[in-house]
Amino acid sequence: MKPFKTLFLLAMLMALVISLSASDEEPKGRNRFLSQKNERVVLTCDKDPNVCHIKGSAGSDCCKNKCVNLSTDGSNCGKCGKKCSYGKICCQGKCVNPRTNEKHCGKCGNKCNAESSCIYGMCSYA
Repeated sequence: MKPFKTLFLLAMLMALVISLSASDEEPKGRNRFLSQKNERVVLTCDKDPNVCHIKGSAGSDCCKNKCVNLSTDGSNCGKCGKKCSYGKICCQGKCVNPRTNEKHCGKCGNKCNAESSCIYGMCSYA
C-alpha cells in the first residue's frame, strides 16, 4: 500500500511540474492568434465623408464625427449643432411644433386641408 501512495504522490508532483512549466511557454500556433488584439477599423465621417452614404447609415451628412440626417435630426436640424427646443421636431431641416403646425401636424409631412386647423397635433380636432 505504501509503494502505491508513493507512486501516486510522485505522479501528482510530476503532473504539477509539467503543468507549471507548460503555462510559462506559449503553445505553438494557438496563443499567437489569441494574443493578437482584436482591432477593428472604425471609419469616421470626418476623415471619409463617403462613410455616411453607406447603406444603413443614420444619414448622409457629417456632424461631429457622426452621420446624421440634417432634415430630420432634432439635434442637428438644418445644420450641425442646431438643436430643436423642447416640444419641437425637425421636419425638412426646420424646427416645428407638431401640435400646431399646419404642414406638419402631429408628424412630419402631415398637412391639414384648407378647412381644418392643427390643434394638439390633430387636424380638425374640434
